[in-house]
Amino acid sequence: MVIKKGDRRTLPLLAENLSAGGIVIMPCDTIYGIVGRVPDTEARIRAAKGRGETNPFLMLIASQLEVERFSNLSIDPRVASLWPGPLTLVVPARHGGTVAVRVPGDKFVLKLLAEVGFPLYSTSANRSGEPPLDKIEKIIAEFESRVDLIVDAGNFTGRKPSTILDVSAKPYRILRQGACEVPDALLK
Repeated sequence: MVIKKGDRRTLPLLAENLSAGGIVIMPCDTIYGIVGRVPDTEARIRAAKGRGETNPFLMLIASQLEVERFSNLSIDPRVASLWPGPLTLVVPARHGGTVAVRVPGDKFVLKLLAEVGFPLYSTSANRSGEPPLDKIEKIIAEFESRVDLIVDAGNFTGRKPSTILDVSAKPYRILRQGACEVPDALLK
């Protein structure tokens, strides 16, 4: 099913689908993402993308306070000042390894997170190894039969994905330069 972002039914339909374990494609901070409930939808998202590797997906969270659910790290206030927004942080996970989290700046996504009350996986809307799709017609053609709902917000031509900043060790490292400009002072 495809629904326009501005339709009054969109937010309730998204919440219903995600709460039932569905996966959706929706506009996020910067690009379209394939989104699903943590941890229930990981296998479905991997199948939809054709992603066989085990690299973890980032998680969208409603506020900086939710980082505590996944990590013991206290976020550097200079880094925290870049949230909410298109900055994904790689933090040490509570039980070893790392986890990637983002507090989105998009008001629609924040409303959805408040509505569902749980974190959401997010990954770019594309087949594994391909560039992110930015034209809604291509997204629909590629994924309509693979996901439960697509939210149409028009084309996202020329947009960059989120910046990924690893803050699990110092000095911090940019793993992917994207839409958020990280001040050089944070990288020293």
